[in-house]
Amino acid sequence: MPHHGNWTRRAFLERAGLLGTATSALPWALQLAAMGDAAAFSATDYKALVCVFMAGGNDSANTIVPYDLGNYDQYHRIRGGGPGRSAGGVALGHSDLSATVLTPTSRRADGLEFALHPRMTQLRNVFDQGHASVLFNVGPLVVPTTRTQYQQGAVPLPPKLFSHNDQQSIWQSESAEGSTIGWGGRIADMALASNSKAHFTCISTMGNAVFLAGQQAAQYQITPNGAIPLLAFKYGTFFNIAARDQIRALLGQTKVDPFEADYLRTINRAINYEGEIEAALNGNFLNTPFPAGTAQSLGAQLQIVARLIKARQALGVKRQVFFVQRGGFDLHSSLASQQPNQLQDVSDALAAFYAATVELGVAQSVTAFTASDFGRTLTYNGDGTDHGWGAHHFVVGGAIKGGKFLGTPPPISVGDTTAPDDQWHVGQGRWLPTTSLAQFGGSLARWFGATEDEALAIFPNLVNFGGDGYPRDLGMFS
Repeated sequence: MPHHGNWTRRAFLERAGLLGTATSALPWALQLAAMGDAAAFSATDYKALVCVFMAGGNDSANTIVPYDLGNYDQYHRIRGGGPGRSAGGVALGHSDLSATVLTPTSRRADGLEFALHPRMTQLRNVFDQGHASVLFNVGPLVVPTTRTQYQQGAVPLPPKLFSHNDQQSIWQSESAEGSTIGWGGRIADMALASNSKAHFTCISTMGNAVFLAGQQAAQYQITPNGAIPLLAFKYGTFFNIAARDQIRALLGQTKVDPFEADYLRTINRAINYEGEIEAALNGNFLNTPFPAGTAQSLGAQLQIVARLIKARQALGVKRQVFFVQRGGFDLHSSLASQQPNQLQDVSDALAAFYAATVELGVAQSVTAFTASDFGRTLTYNGDGTDHGWGAHHFVVGGAIKGGKFLGTPPPISVGDTTAPDDQWHVGQGRWLPTTSLAQFGGSLARWFGATEDEALAIFPNLVNFGGDGYPRDLGMFS
């Protein structure tokens, strides 16, 4: 994989290493010391990208399911089971898919039909209304790769395929585990000058995410309930008001020592930013209902993102990148019992989020997309599936060419070496991606405002694509 030497944050890492022992309550505040001025374009309108990460590796073959009888029978033969079919396996029943069959704006010439998981009715409605699209079989590639090249090691491959930690990092940064710069952060780097308050450019609702880390852009972490407070400052040590007042007095001191001065500036910025977030969210509510769930549910996370978008003027931003996450998708077992609730959470939350952008009048300005460690195998292990490679994903928003099937779906098989058109499997039905992550991310970056040269800088592997079957721009946007 390419080395992102030009995107390192050595100064920040050195500083964070010194400050990291000072307090564990401020992982996000300490990153603010790295904030600087950098941008490649200056925006006059508002746009936001929202990455919805399904941690653990979502089984996309049971998320977007072949529905035409020929391919469904192949799917069922490989996956087994399903209501009304033979016992065992993980296949969904054909009749159960009838309520979530997708109606694209134009039918595929090959006659292929697809349905969403039966619990994804809300997202099906968004697709059929023209505000969501499906991207088939996307995954990390260094260069266009065939199965023969993969088997012979004839081309460079992403490192440590099928490994959770590495593939999560590659999906978020195009580099293996240990990367300190993510492609969401690199996109944000290009747009920092568009925001008068650059510290609210990158926001995560689920802790630290390499996706949002840029060379200059630093992620601000928030919870679905709002800003993360500095407890000792807000309430005092053990809720002692006198101690709180002493802390305030200490923070107001002037320090000669550069370390102490820098530390105080960082803490005071964090306090100020918390106050700005609280003020922007005060009385800021939505009429759009979001699905009920825990305080950390995907619906709750996307609801706070929508509220922050509503507060965009108060927060001084014209370009933002968000990261939300739903875990639990690593289903080597219990796929049939656990994935339905997870996929309904994704479906209901994305549908509500899109409705909220309509309410706010920014549907054309906000694009949400799904991502995950990897797809999973078509073959099954009892009642679960193993780690895969390529996967199907969703893009949702008012600016996309909605109701579309984008990319190339792989044949429904486990890799028949005698079939010339079946090169898209590398064992156990692990899909060799037909669309690269760089193509996907590059298309999102251009919509966000990046030029072609900037997209190539954000995604170094993108320079290897653009030939037959691998367009650099996937044509996702109107």
